[in-house]
Amino acid sequence: MDGPALRQLLDDVRTGVVSPDDAASRLRRLPYADLGFAKVDHHRVVRQGIAEAVYGPGKTAEQCASIVAELVDGPEGSGGPVLLTRATDDQAEAALVRTPGGVRTGWTVVWNAVPQRTGRIIVITAGTGDLPVAEECSTTLEAYGFRPELLVDCGVAGVHRLLDVAGVLAEADAVVVVAGMEGALASVVGGITPAPVVAIPTSTGYGSSFEGITALLAMLSSCAAGITVVGIDNGFGAACAIARLLP
Repeated sequence: MDGPALRQLLDDVRTGVVSPDDAASRLRRLPYADLGFAKVDHHRVVRQGIAEAVYGPGKTAEQCASIVAELVDGPEGSGGPVLLTRATDDQAEAALVRTPGGVRTGWTVVWNAVPQRTGRIIVITAGTGDLPVAEECSTTLEAYGFRPELLVDCGVAGVHRLLDVAGVLAEADAVVVVAGMEGALASVVGGITPAPVVAIPTSTGYGSSFEGITALLAMLSSCAAGITVVGIDNGFGAACAIARLLP
């Protein structure tokens, strides 16, 4: 239940469309629903504008399916998109069987994507190995109504590939940079575009990349002022940052 749905419920009580007892029953589940193994946060979308997502790792397929069902079918629905992230085949299948209508892309499943929003969002990767994280980011952005453009394999080792899309980056409303290795792409892009830049260090790289730590530290140390950096491989978090940044 989001803000408009809550106001509609209160208005329905005022006009007699909904009884006070029925409204109280709905509101009783609004803060969270206790499933025993999880407390599903229905109130998050009212507080943050972004609904709770379901993180697959560590959960059984049945637990994922139950949490997704509660978010989709709970009190007036979630008020926003419902995402199952980092899902295995078994988790995705169980959730889709119990709650049909979801769309799976890679390891992310989305129910109830919001209507299209304005804003030109660019997701750019340093290499093809960064695509799974970029795909998670793009899918999450689509769930929140954006239509991101994906630019692949534009790393600084072949900087001419990046220069070919410099005009596109300059016209963007926001850019997500997805890069492993030494993470240099974030600094270069940050120096090209005036748009907000959210950088995702990935675990792609050889020995001294330390599974993304080198890229993370490089992005945090960038000389391009104002770059926002999320955690290693966190495509979901980067997309949520963009959803909060843009109207």
